[in-house]
Amino acid sequence: MSDTPDLPAGYEFSADPARVDVDRVYGWLSTDAYWAIGRPRETHERAMASSLNFGVYAPVSGQQVAYARVVTDHALFAWLADVYVDPSVRGEGLGTAFVGRIRDHLVPLGLRRLALVTQDAHGVYAKLGFQPLDRPDQWMVHTFGQAAGE
Repeated sequence: MSDTPDLPAGYEFSADPARVDVDRVYGWLSTDAYWAIGRPRETHERAMASSLNFGVYAPVSGQQVAYARVVTDHALFAWLADVYVDPSVRGEGLGTAFVGRIRDHLVPLGLRRLALVTQDAHGVYAKLGFQPLDRPDQWMVHTFGQAAGE
């Protein structure tokens, strides 16, 4: 899409799940992501196995510097989750470009909507066309009483 910013020079976007550094991602999420702190490793791995997984990789080293996953039915709906950018590369525009690439990657599926929840990154997502729900009163959620981080 035309509003997707370029990744900073040399960074590489990938939708190849084999490239994801599972240990690194689990470390980030379980210790530094407010929504996933304390998430059990087994739960994390099951979530990844049932999702589309995306990463951004650093120039030269090839080390993973960002991660996100998408849960989708591949036809109508998708949920963007676990978006994380390593603190060492934040502020370079990487997060916005990364989410834009993910959104663009999903376009061929013909989805009606891509949803997400954020506590503090509304501005990042708004740049890419995400908006608050038009009718939040129509949305409902059931919480199963899971342990923290699930």
